[in-house]
Amino acid sequence: MRTFPSDAAAALDVPGAPAAVTPDGRRVRGDRTRRAILQTAVNVASVEGLEGLSIGRLATELNMSKSGLFAHFGSKEELQISTVRAAGAIFAHRVVRPAEESHEPGLARLRTMLISWLDYMERGAFAGGCFFAAATIEMDGRPGPVRDAVAAQMTIWAGLLADYARDAIARGELRADTDPEQLAFELDALGTAVNAGWQLHEDELVFERGRRAIRRRLEADATDTGRALLAA
Repeated sequence: MRTFPSDAAAALDVPGAPAAVTPDGRRVRGDRTRRAILQTAVNVASVEGLEGLSIGRLATELNMSKSGLFAHFGSKEELQISTVRAAGAIFAHRVVRPAEESHEPGLARLRTMLISWLDYMERGAFAGGCFFAAATIEMDGRPGPVRDAVAAQMTIWAGLLADYARDAIARGELRADTDPEQLAFELDALGTAVNAGWQLHEDELVFERGRRAIRRRLEADATDTGRALLAA
């Protein structure tokens, strides 16, 4: 099954995450400056786009010298890719991990992850809304390593949705003829629509509409066992 690394938050330099530890006990990834840079970079990129990121832009935002920032990221491209990975680790920590820790594989885990996704949008994890919804639109016509980094994160997400659906099929919670990839596509589309409605119209009702739409879509393919889980 595709999944995010359990230590993603530390390995990808997410601010506030516990640092990884080497065999000799020394903490790595503990550079507070780098973490502060990435936290700011994620928020700036969620509003202004990945192309809006630059060493100079962040140096001004953080009141740092360009040379100090350059020591952490040797190029704009390296900064952009590190920002994408940090955003992915934040997403995994706030959306994926709670579902994995609270439920066994199956429909309950899938539903919980989707609801956590909407909660993460509603609570404003990033200043500009869902980082990857914006990054996907921005980078889809820009071939290169940054686009590849965004695409890799989106592939993990789509694969995770489909894998969770397969688990639910195997447990008899979704019908045997359910197409996991199609279900994953539709669920992702619903969440993306919620983010667009919130960012464009600032309509708080989109979150409740999104929750209802997700539940109805899951119920459409659910078995009696699955419907009982969804009703619980």
